[in-house]
Amino acid sequence: MFFNIRFFVEFCRYHTSKSTVQPTKLSGQPLICQLLSFLPKELINSSVSEFGSDKYYKTMTTYKQLVFMLYGVVSKSSSLNGLCKSLLFLDGKLSYLGIKELPAPSTLSDANRRRGSEVFEHLYYKLLEHYKTELQGGFSCLPINSEACCDKIKRFDATTFTLFSNIFKGAGRNTIEGGKKGGIKAQTLMPYDGLVPEYVQLGAAAKNDKDFLGQLKVKKGYTYVFDKGYVNYQVYRQWDGQGVYFVTRLNENASYKIIKTNPVDCLDIASGQGVVRDELIELKINSSKSTVNFRLITYKDPHSGKVLRFLTNHYQFNNLTIALIYKNRWAIEPFFKQLKQSYQLSYFFSDEQKGIMTQIWIALIANLIFTIIYQRIKQAEQFTTIVNMARCNMGSYVCFLTLVKKPRLTIQERNIEKMQLNLFDKKAGGVFHEKEKSP
Repeated sequence: MFFNIRFFVEFCRYHTSKSTVQPTKLSGQPLICQLLSFLPKELINSSVSEFGSDKYYKTMTTYKQLVFMLYGVVSKSSSLNGLCKSLLFLDGKLSYLGIKELPAPSTLSDANRRRGSEVFEHLYYKLLEHYKTELQGGFSCLPINSEACCDKIKRFDATTFTLFSNIFKGAGRNTIEGGKKGGIKAQTLMPYDGLVPEYVQLGAAAKNDKDFLGQLKVKKGYTYVFDKGYVNYQVYRQWDGQGVYFVTRLNENASYKIIKTNPVDCLDIASGQGVVRDELIELKINSSKSTVNFRLITYKDPHSGKVLRFLTNHYQFNNLTIALIYKNRWAIEPFFKQLKQSYQLSYFFSDEQKGIMTQIWIALIANLIFTIIYQRIKQAEQFTTIVNMARCNMGSYVCFLTLVKKPRLTIQERNIEKMQLNLFDKKAGGVFHEKEKSP
């Protein structure tokens, strides 16, 4: 009875001292469940039904594999065994997702090896369509007064994930020992004002980028921006006939002759910086006798002094606009860096093609979830910080969106002493004993 009275007194004293402090809002479910709440269950069921991915599996369903692999990708587990043992720290928190049993490493490994990655690829595009409106126009690149419309500009590039075994044929020459590591290349098409890929094609790193250029489904009236690694004059001519625009770099060894010179800003000519030449050229297609006419813009970067030559079939835009369109293409590189640094893509939990591609698609799904969060908090916190916060607190019940929206913690919120009920006197000693200050 005495203890209950003392507890009540301390409880009242605690809440009196905390009357001016706003407590952190708690969520009714752990953080991993909060993240998975961004995946509508009907979309998952639709993908599972379309591919029949649960047909021959009794315990490791597609949804369970998605949950476990998402946890491993975000937490950056260094091994499959470590991933399964780390799930033990979630204790019964996965019961919110209807999961009552944790997987054995062999069970999860079999699912990665046997279940096709197409179901996760399909789910990614379903989610992309579901959040299409929310993802639009979040990252404008061009100046406000630019004549180019970001909605009709697409950029694409490729990145390679290195593998320790030659599952996918690696790119480049063989090493001195006679072999080389395998690699998987992700050809990625992205909107000009977004950080979520609209289309991803996975294949061997040794596959030529020119092949992707011919396979890409383009839209009339759209402008596609890419580097000179995709050079294919036949495709350029085909696009030009279809009313599809492009902006790229011209190869140094390209054979052409100047047909017409267009006027440029006299200030740029005088300073020798900016757009220094705007020309119409006749370009020779490979070793054949056929030619095609395109626009060539020569630009000297005012910062680096490097001279760049841009090839395009866009004749309506100002020459400086063409240069800015290609310059902002480089924003796709930070996305690749963000993807590789934020999620576990340096180590793969499977040594089979299906498992490797599954892990990449789940990393893309995780990136889509965090991008939605990043948009909803109005970019109040850095993207990498958001992912790191989630990685370290997957079992926490704190409302994630509320926490990341806080611009700065107050003095009261940072004082953890006031967050505890002081039931025992500190002079009693023990681990909470404070050392006396020296005179």
